[in-house]
Amino acid sequence: MWPTLVDGDTVKFEILGDRFPEVGQIVLAKHPFRKDTKIIKRIQLIENNRVFLVGDNPDPTASEDSHNFGMINFSDISARIIN
Repeated sequence: MWPTLVDGDTVKFEILGDRFPEVGQIVLAKHPFRKDTKIIKRIQLIENNRVFLVGDNPDPTASEDSHNFGMINFSDISARIIN
């Protein structure tokens, strides 16, 4: 699987509000350690109001995701990509 998004791509987001994201959706989230940084990742797992985010890049060194920083809270997700 190649990266779904590359630098320079333009995407549209839908604010989640009170709705919960679903496994497989690509979302906009706060980086858990760099609060001024947003990340775009795919939800791989949802468990106990926490999500495991992964990048689509097949090179594990090319993407910083939940493999590096662990699961994040639902509250750290603000939007999902829409087609």
